[in-house]
Amino acid sequence: MKLFNVYSIENIEIDRGKGMYVFDKNGEKYLDFYGGHAVISIGHTNSYYVYSIKKQLNKISYYSNSIIINQQHKLASLLGEISGYKNYFLFICNSGTESNENALKIASIYTGKRKIIFFKGSFHGRTSGSASITDNYKITSSFDIQHNTIKINYKDIDILEKYLKNGDICAIITEGIQGISGIIDPGYSFFSSVNKLCKKYNTLLILDEVQSGYGRTGKFFSHQYYPVTPDLITIAKGMGNGYPIGGVLINPKFKSYNGMLGSTFGGNYLSCVSGVSVLKIIKKENLIENAKIMGNLLFKKLCLIPNIKRIRGKGLMLGLEFNFHVKQLKSILIHKEKVFVGLSNNPYVLRLLPPLIIKEKHIELFSKKLKNALSYI
Repeated sequence: MKLFNVYSIENIEIDRGKGMYVFDKNGEKYLDFYGGHAVISIGHTNSYYVYSIKKQLNKISYYSNSIIINQQHKLASLLGEISGYKNYFLFICNSGTESNENALKIASIYTGKRKIIFFKGSFHGRTSGSASITDNYKITSSFDIQHNTIKINYKDIDILEKYLKNGDICAIITEGIQGISGIIDPGYSFFSSVNKLCKKYNTLLILDEVQSGYGRTGKFFSHQYYPVTPDLITIAKGMGNGYPIGGVLINPKFKSYNGMLGSTFGGNYLSCVSGVSVLKIIKKENLIENAKIMGNLLFKKLCLIPNIKRIRGKGLMLGLEFNFHVKQLKSILIHKEKVFVGLSNNPYVLRLLPPLIIKEKHIELFSKKLKNALSYI
């Protein structure tokens, strides 16, 4: 049997990782400024993280949600404390797309409605409901597009209100900061307006913080820079530092019932231990503040490079816009300068999503390597 070929793959086999670096099978060292799509939050193979998972693995790795799993309660409590959403509930699943699927389901059950408003440039996942609210025709099937959705631009607040006036909207969903579209922050005006409109028309607001959450922007959630209170918040990626886990933070106005949601693997021992470990490390090492400080330093360093046309984003979620297609630049960075970075749906934008443990020396090194790479263009 062979693998079903659906990924664009670099001809590199990563063998191990440590901190801000990964190493290929030949021992070549790479500076990781991408974190595997913003998944690596606390750095590669953090000693406490590895110890915690090994310790749990030696006890028991799995049992279903038909018994008490105390690690779930520890995760929920610590997440509530650090995120600032102590009074919300947590549903645990396995990935970002599952988180969004469950958020949509909760919203639809609560309102009895089906119509969802999403935004141009969005990415919410590849499973059917999530794909239907993702602005990328390449990943949607005929089955996906049967869902009742409306796509609008962030700037079209008047059009948004016209739809809300009809009274048939189940929910609005947006990313805190769009990632794959090229690091697009909807901004203060948008979130302020949407928050008011949702209250005015009694419409639910779902914030997808799968990529922009978990301290990456210098706040636990990127939307916390703005005057907005979501009804549902979806999380994944940096939540497990590579161990599959996702979740939905749920406003206490939603009432649960037996069988409403479910997941075979969601909330298993190992995923919850990984989640608790990540949060403990974020708290102990003050990584949210570090993301803010190092993000500002990185921004300032990048501003000194004249080839960069524009820098978008916050903290350690940055998009570098150039006046040329960046695919070649990414290749040079990876293969010549040994730095991992990411592309986006905008061919002019390079994405930077380094681990939150980044230090000034890593920023200096990246700046030097980026300048070297640009000299080849």
